[in-house]
This record gives sequence, C-alpha cells and structure tokens, in this order.
Amino acid sequence: MDKKLIEKLKINCEIVSSYLIEFLRQEITKTGIIKAVLGLSGGIDSAVVAYLAKEALGKENVYAILMPYKLSSKESVEDALKVVKDTGINYKIFEITKPADAYIDQFDDIDKLRKGNIFARMRMITLFDHSSLYKALVVGTSNKTELLLGYGTWYGDMASSLNPIGDLYKNQIYQLARYFKVPESIIEKKPSADLWVGQSDEDELGFSYDEADVILYHLYDLHYTIDDIASLGFSRELVKGIANRVKRNQFKRLPPIIAKVSKRTINIDFRYLRDWGL
Repeated sequence: MDKKLIEKLKINCEIVSSYLIEFLRQEITKTGIIKAVLGLSGGIDSAVVAYLAKEALGKENVYAILMPYKLSSKESVEDALKVVKDTGINYKIFEITKPADAYIDQFDDIDKLRKGNIFARMRMITLFDHSSLYKALVVGTSNKTELLLGYGTWYGDMASSLNPIGDLYKNQIYQLARYFKVPESIIEKKPSADLWVGQSDEDELGFSYDEADVILYHLYDLHYTIDDIASLGFSRELVKGIANRVKRNQFKRLPPIIAKVSKRTINIDFRYLRDWGL
C-alpha cells in the first residue's frame, strides 16, 4: 500500500486531544456527574481513553476496571497496570472467570464466537455496575474502524455512556498513543480483543487495520466509489467486502427501532439533546 494513502489520516494530536479532553469534561459534568469508569484491557484504545479521561477529570475521578478471564494473557494485565502507574488513576482487578463460566457451563458445546460475546457482555455488566457504585459514567473505548466494521459485541464492548474515540480510525489512535507516550509495549503489540488464546484482530478480520482505515476513509469520509478505491491499488474484492461488512453491521450502530403508532415517537419525532432540561 502506498504510504501516501495512510498519511491522509494524519491528525494534529495537540488539537484533537484538547478537543476530546474538553468533550469528556463537558459531556460528563453537564449530567451532574464528575467521575468516569472504563474497562482497561491492556490494549491501545482503552489506554488512550484512560489518558484522556485523566486529563479531563483528574486522576482521582477516573476508575479503571481490569477484567481478565482465566485464559487472558498475563501481558494484558501487566500492560494495563503500566497505564495505571503512569496516569495515577484508580483501578480494580475484577476477574470475570466465575460469572462467565457459570453461564458457559450451562451448555455442552459453545463456540469461540459465543464465548467471546459472553466475555464482552460480562465485562460491560461489570462496568455499568461499577458506574452505579462509583456514581460515574461508563466511557467507551471502541474506535471508528471497529464501529464501522461492526467488529465488536453488540451491548458488550460497543456499549457505553459516551465515547471520545468513536470518530478516530485505528491509525489515528496510534498517533494519539505516541503523543501521550503510552507505554511502548502497548503500542508495539498486535491488536487483540484477548477473547481467546492467540486471538489477533487482524488475523480474524483477514486484513490489516491500515488497509481498513484507508479504505473506510475513502469510502465514507471522501465518498469514493469502490472502483475509485480499487484504482488506488486495493483489490476490488477487498474493498467491496469491507463496504458490505459496514452495511451488514449498521444495525449495531443504531438504537433499538421503535414501531411508530403515535404522533411523537422516541428517536423519531421525540428527539432532544441528552442533557435536555438539566
């Protein structure tokens, strides 16, 4: 892939980080809440969100929950703790093995996909419970690449109260990580949801994040056609496959569809800002 294509995704990290910090500060405090809770996985996305939240709310008001499963890599916890040490935010290690296995053990045979979804949803149960405990909002850690591709668990890791990085492609997350001086071990390792031993995002997807970022950027930010993007040096099959994946997963990005039977229907006609009336 031509390096000039990936350079189109370059952002001004100082401006973007300042905006996202203020976004978090305003969107959380306008609800009357001053605290945030997030799942800290040891990956690059949650690491960047931790640094943003610390700057927005102060380290004493940010709670990171580390939620390993018995098969999770020890490096994930180690890397998450590096972020905790660097930022000084509060943290708790809450292993999800017992609650997850209590459900999984009800089935004689369950595949990796179902297990991965169970882990992701168990983690979100944990986060929203701790949001109640700490009187904090759950901050999301899904980036734009994952959201567009639908590469996440519906009402699992895709759920949150607000998301500061959902409009940033994976490549741009790496740029912010370097700007914040996120520990090098996090930046250098292969992206993984750590759902099972040896799991790798890019292996599972069948293409690299850089390829996905460039294709998605040209498709949806620049409105290129599939043929236009193929002419940049990508296989038409890859571009079409990614475009179809985005369309196929649109339902994950929308609130539940409500049948309209009245004059004013929630999410259709009855639409207000999230802080309406406060």
